[in-house]
Amino acid sequence: MQQSPREILDKWMKAVNGANVKGLLDLYDTQAVLIPTFSNRVLNTPEKLRDYFERLGSRPELSIALHEKTLIIQELQNQFYALGGIYNWRFAVDDELLNFEARFSYVVDLSKPSPILHHHSSQIPRTL
Repeated sequence: MQQSPREILDKWMKAVNGANVKGLLDLYDTQAVLIPTFSNRVLNTPEKLRDYFERLGSRPELSIALHEKTLIIQELQNQFYALGGIYNWRFAVDDELLNFEARFSYVVDLSKPSPILHHHSSQIPRTL
């Protein structure tokens, strides 16, 4: 059964919320590029993605939620889509639960079993 771009995003968020590293990695193509929210590195190998998601998944009380009204899905070409919007990360730092709003973009190819080709996420600056 063909998945929609939104279903890919929902699976990704469910995997983050469950600290399911394997589930996250299964969504990324082996040649995917991730520009992550909480790193200053560009991640372009499955090993680098695994390390990032394992470190992120170890954060206490980790969760993510989509700001529904911000989601934009664009069909680029047959089965290629771009998704963008804002989500809110939440996890504990030094026993304090913190929120981090971030903007994101994905490029997905729904013809692939691991459809995420490119993912960029960055914290929203508080001021210009």
